[in-house]
Amino acid sequence: MRARTADATSASAGVTRKPFAWTFTAPLYVGSSLNPINSSIIATALVPIATEMNVAVGATAVLVSSLYLASAVAQPTAGKPAEVLGARRVFLAGIVLVLLGGVVGSLGQNLAMLTVARVLIGLGTSAGFPCAMVMIRRRAEQVGLDQPPGGVLGGLAIAGMATAAIGPPIGGLLVGAAGWRWAFLVNIPVTAIALVMALRLPKDPPLESANSGLRQVARRIDLTGIIGFAGTMTSLVVFLMALPDIQWAALIVFVAAAIPTAWWELRRNAPFFDLRGLASNGALTRTYLRQALTLLGVYSVMFGLTQWMQASYGLSALQTGLMLLPMGAVSALLSRPLARRNLVRGPMIVSALTMLLGSAGIVLLGSDSPAIALVLVTLIFGVTSATSTVGNQTALYQTAPADQIGTASGLFRTFGYLGTITSSVIGGIVFRDGAGDHGLHILGLVLVAAGVAVLLLTVLDRGLMRHRKATT
Repeated sequence: MRARTADATSASAGVTRKPFAWTFTAPLYVGSSLNPINSSIIATALVPIATEMNVAVGATAVLVSSLYLASAVAQPTAGKPAEVLGARRVFLAGIVLVLLGGVVGSLGQNLAMLTVARVLIGLGTSAGFPCAMVMIRRRAEQVGLDQPPGGVLGGLAIAGMATAAIGPPIGGLLVGAAGWRWAFLVNIPVTAIALVMALRLPKDPPLESANSGLRQVARRIDLTGIIGFAGTMTSLVVFLMALPDIQWAALIVFVAAAIPTAWWELRRNAPFFDLRGLASNGALTRTYLRQALTLLGVYSVMFGLTQWMQASYGLSALQTGLMLLPMGAVSALLSRPLARRNLVRGPMIVSALTMLLGSAGIVLLGSDSPAIALVLVTLIFGVTSATSTVGNQTALYQTAPADQIGTASGLFRTFGYLGTITSSVIGGIVFRDGAGDHGLHILGLVLVAAGVAVLLLTVLDRGLMRHRKATT
């Protein structure tokens, strides 16, 4: 008994001395990076997959949309079980799903099998960020930390946004050297390492026997609300991805799912999707909107501008991927030092201004522009990416209720995916007749308008001013 007490005391003392040691943070960073890397690494594999599978290149777009759809639904869905059942348990389950998706994709013989693999990867990677936020928040509360752990959140920012920019060049190198299957195979060694590291994370408290039955678990996580949310989000994403064509069936399903889901959630004391809490917490809602609008801009550069680089500027897929490296490098270099200071309003203003500047730069680009102009635009959006991710992520930590941080973090990522999906919709519309200069200039004007909206959501947000005073 004394030995057990001594061990517990020693462990507690270790946590207090160094609460965010690398053994705690490293698996969280790796787990959180799996989703953005997998979101972008597939881009360079689509043409080789279409060639080998003997299908149209356009048909392989399902490999992109399936992961987006699975992630948009699963990120907040993973957050709720993390709050109720234990973040470590859900985190480990997610890693196993990614490993399974990597195996299935590497053995895939047809497009359907690859789509199943991408869905598994989307579901598994969705556990990373919300589970990490739950564990970080609980560790901070355990050691009595009042302010957000800026350095740790900065690491998550790098793992989340900055790694997305290195996906295309990594994918280009892997696919070019070893074939398209490595877009899936790369998950196997990475998840194996992540799994070994994650097993060292602090164990979740044991589940109470009275609350461990299937019916009790379903009630505690609000399974009905999760199913309703999944149906609502799925139909919404399908509708958005079909634009400019109107998918009436998806719109009808969206309305049919959204109304009863809202009715159900408003009647529950502890809903999965807290509509009343979201309506009353304006600061959190504005954080979601800023995230969606900013990622609309960043991903328009990652996908829209890169499409123009290949079609009109004449760059190869590998050269185009390398053009994005400055954006990823700037994001990585700026994220951590900014996050350490727990700043919100300042980085968000910089994010809005650089988004406006970069968008204006896109309007001025042309097929005869010097390569340095393209690099400058990606560098500017690298600053946008870093400042937006850091500012919004810190605002999320500060404004989300402590007992709902997992679900709130998942919704944060879901709004980001809505921005990403909208960027692909806008790109499809402006480049409908080809990825030429005219379409690029229209895209730039749309992003200027989005930048103005982000600026207004920032400078008029009194909640950000309160956070600034609290952290200075």
